[in-house]
This record gives sequence, C-alpha cells and structure tokens, in this order.
Amino acid sequence: MPTFTYEALNAAGKPQKGSVEANSSDEAIQRIKAQGYFPTTVREQKVKKGLGGAEAGKKGSATEKKSTGGFTMPFVKVKPKMLTLFTRQLSTLQDAGLPLLRSLQILESQMKPGLLKKTMVEVTEDVEGGSSLSDSLGKHPRAFNTLYVKMVHAGEIGGVLDIILQRLSEFMEKSERLKRRIKGAMIYPIGVVLFAILIVVFIMWFIVPKFEEIFADFGVALPTITTILINTSRWVAGGQVGQSFPGALIIFGGLLTIPIFWKLIRSAGPGRAITDWILLKIPVLGTLIRKTVIARFTRTLGTLISAGVPILEAVTITAETSGNAVFHKALMSVHDSIREGETFAVPLRESKTCDAIVVNMIDVGEETGEMDTMLMKIADNYDEEVDVAVGALVSLLEPVMVIVIGVMVGTIVVAMFLPLVAMIESLQGGGV
Repeated sequence: MPTFTYEALNAAGKPQKGSVEANSSDEAIQRIKAQGYFPTTVREQKVKKGLGGAEAGKKGSATEKKSTGGFTMPFVKVKPKMLTLFTRQLSTLQDAGLPLLRSLQILESQMKPGLLKKTMVEVTEDVEGGSSLSDSLGKHPRAFNTLYVKMVHAGEIGGVLDIILQRLSEFMEKSERLKRRIKGAMIYPIGVVLFAILIVVFIMWFIVPKFEEIFADFGVALPTITTILINTSRWVAGGQVGQSFPGALIIFGGLLTIPIFWKLIRSAGPGRAITDWILLKIPVLGTLIRKTVIARFTRTLGTLISAGVPILEAVTITAETSGNAVFHKALMSVHDSIREGETFAVPLRESKTCDAIVVNMIDVGEETGEMDTMLMKIADNYDEEVDVAVGALVSLLEPVMVIVIGVMVGTIVVAMFLPLVAMIESLQGGGV
C-alpha cells in the first residue's frame, strides 16, 4: 500500500507533519482529517530504488524540463485579470477539499505559456518539496505582491486558506473594476485632445502656408495676429531660418516623453512625494484621486484585518500598497501610534488626508471591535463616490475642451480672414 507524507494544521493552527498509508490521495486525506488535522499538502512518497526510482527520475526530468519555460522580460508582470482568475479557481479547488499540491498542478497544467505559468511551475515544485505556499509565492514578486503573500500566509496559519483566497479574489476584482472605471472615463478626453492636436498641426503645416502665398502675391499688410500665426506655421513645418527640423517633431516628441519624464520624477522618493501632494491639490482631479486612494487603502486594510493579519503588519502593508506618498506617510503615523498603544483615528485625523466621516467611522470601528466591517463599508461607499467624481470630471472636461478647441480654431480663422477682408476692400476701392 502506498505511503503518503503530509503537512497539516491542528485545531490550534499549529503545523503538523507525518505519513499515512492509503490506496489513494483521497483516502489519505480522509484519514488525515479523521485524526483531527486540516491537510495543506499531501503527496505520495516516492520509491528511490529499482523501477520506482527510475520512474521518479523520469518524472523529475520532465518537471525540470517543464520548469525551464520561455524567456520573459524582467520588467513584465502578471496581468491582474489573470491573477484574479487564478486566485478564484484556487479558492474553488481548495473549498472542494482537494490537496493544495494537486490544486496547483491542475491550475498550472491548464495555463497558457507565459510568466504566470512559468511562476506556477516553480511554485508547485517548491510546495512539492515541502515549502509553504506563502513562502513559495513570496519568491516571485513580479506575480504576487506583499499583500497577496501575507494574506495567503494568514490563511495557512488559520486553516482557512480557501476563505482567504475567496476574499482576496473579491478584493482584486473590485480594485480592477475601479481602475477600469477611471481609465475608461479618461479615454474620451485624452482622445479628443490628441485629435485636436493632430488637426491643428495639419492646419499649420498644409493650410496656413497656402494662405501665406496668397498674401505674398497681393502684398497685403498683415495684422499682428496673422504674422504670429504664419511664424508659428513656419516653425511647425520647419520653415524658419536656421531651423534644423520641424517643430511638429517637438510636439509629438513631447507627447511621448512627458509620460516618461513624469515616471522618472516619480521614481525618486522626494519626487513622488511632491507630485502626489500636487495632484491632491488640483481641483476636481485631486478629489477624485483622494477618494480613489481612500477606497483602496480601506479595502486593503479591511481585507487584511478580516484575514487575521496582525494590525501593525496590516497597516504597514496597506501603507506600502496605498499608491500615494501622502497617505503612506499618514498610515505610517497610524502605525507608530498603534505601536505606542494609542488609537488609529487620532493620527489619521491629524494628517487631514481623509474626510471627517472616514475618521469617525474608523473610530467607531475601533470602539466596537468591528474595524474590518467598518473599513469595508467605507470602501464600498467611496467606490460609489468615485463613480460620481469620475462623472463630474468628465462633465467638466467636455465643455472645457470644446471651449479650448473653439478658441484655437476661431483664432486661426480670424487670423487668416482678416487679411482677406483687407484684400477685398482694397480691390473694391481700386475698382471704384
């Protein structure tokens, strides 16, 4: 009868190791549960000699060959959508009672080639070798961030990995839904601005020079606004004296380099802190960013606390994943306050990063011992407020863009037709 080695948690949540004899892995799981343990890893003990050893060697070679995978760029990360789907599926398999190793093998086998599949091959090998799931995931930060690893670790310790994975997948789904709302709302105004820039460059490069030739043929005295427009047109098309390349290249190059320059500034600590502070002060946009960060950090913290992660560690993880330097500083002040035996709400109120209602609800959560529930309510409420703020921003941008584009086009039209009017008047005067 085959022998199965296992790792499990007892009723107190302490890890246990041992072995049982059974005809199958399912039977082994039932025998382990009968002992009062919650199995986390169950695997058949391999025979090291004879034919069994040869088969084991073949399997090991196959696994080694499989784990090599393809080359992946060092800056590439796993897409959140793929990670969310994996988390949801792993939660379902764990809830169904399958051993962790078997669940990982099933999910890895059905994945398409890529970074996540390559990562899961390595994670499966580590778990099969006796490592815990959280330790194995922690070796792959490009796929699993600190929040993910800590929540899995809490689930392992508490023997509720399936529940934690379910909460984690729900958290990731809601976070991605919020990002999609904001990105979707920004597509329209960004598209309009880029299209307007293309139209203006086209007019400057091809249309205005035609009018310039007409004005030169008739020798009309040009108004100041027309002269400025013609000089701008020459610069765009590269017709200025001593100009080595068209100004249009600078315009389009700026559109490409500004985002890169922005990321370089934010890559440094002081630059990120300054830009985050500036963004929060911008009317309308700052309100949207503030509500988004509050929704994110309250949901993160609430999810961690409900998973059983210690409050100090939960606050630290939340600060690191908040995505905003101003809120990171505020949450670290909260961390220091809690460590010294003080409350959560007081330093958060003093930082003035959150609305009064948020601080008061957190204060009530502390008093009633339902901090996680209160934080989730705040997150749900602010998700709705973000929707309203996004709608308000788009509603504000639409008339602003119409006015700006109208002024630009109107200025070009006036600058071009003022000399034409003067030409017509001079011709009429000459005819009389």
